[in-house]
Amino acid sequence: MNSISKSDIDKTFGKILKDFRVKNGYTQEVMAEKLGISLKYISRIENGYSGIKTQTLINYMNILGITPNTIFKELMTNKDIMKQIEISEKLNQLSEEKLNFVDNMIDLLLNFNKD
Repeated sequence: MNSISKSDIDKTFGKILKDFRVKNGYTQEVMAEKLGISLKYISRIENGYSGIKTQTLINYMNILGITPNTIFKELMTNKDIMKQIEISEKLNQLSEEKLNFVDNMIDLLLNFNKD
């Protein structure tokens, strides 16, 4: 198994966070204020020059509406995990009504032959 470098992780996280920040119409200054961190740290994170604290990553994700799958998808190499992410992404495209239907079907499958 190939190991993923810290630099690759930092660059991947930085790119995703920057893309979502821009997509949400926030400047780096606004994000720094919302996160309670310095503008310089935001710049270093988004350019992949600095790692990100877990607390800061979670706050970024909550503010910008980023799912864990989105953050980690590009770094995963395990085929089973990739399949789960693929299914999750398909579920995210469904209406609430269809999502409830799928949820009920999963419950049926999980309970099938439990007796």
